Amino acid sequence: MSATEPAAHDSLIQTPQQLAVVILLSFFLPVIVILLLVQLVLGGIKTDPAGTTSEAVAERIKPVAQVVIAAGDATGGAAKTGEEVYTTVCTACHGAGVAGAPKVGDAAAWGKLIAEGQKRLVADAMKGVRGMPPKGGNPALSDYEFERAVVYMANKSGGNFKEPAAPKPAAAKK
Repeated sequence: MSATEPAAHDSLIQTPQQLAVVILLSFFLPVIVILLLVQLVLGGIKTDPAGTTSEAVAERIKPVAQVVIAAGDATGGAAKTGEEVYTTVCTACHGAGVAGAPKVGDAAAWGKLIAEGQKRLVADAMKGVRGMPPKGGNPALSDYEFERAVVYMANKSGGNFKEPAAPKPAAAKK
């Protein structure tokens, strides 16, 4: 045998209060865990049945924006002003500067384009340029209406373009 005595074991519980807490926790903690598991198994995850209808799902996944290309005016009504065309067709991109489109009112962004001249700017825009489709995505616009919109935007952005001359009415057929 060894002449030395074994070292005394130190306990983590030092006081009677600590012992009482450990006993209570060792009883209540498993009971609480068991109750939560039973609730999960029996109750499941509650979902709102109205949220799973096809209409609700379609509403949640619908696109944020839509592009609407208007049909042409078959009545041959008065030509739209540049501001009207800008508001209905061009403002979606040129109002916010989307996809590199020069923002209306930004003289720096329009400066190079205005320097090209009215004729060149209108011709390029008519065909479509960079991310812009021909006639801004509305092929129903007449060339006159489209040019008025380009002139309107350029003039609002520091240009001094002339309003295009109205097209001559078609001669009445006999």
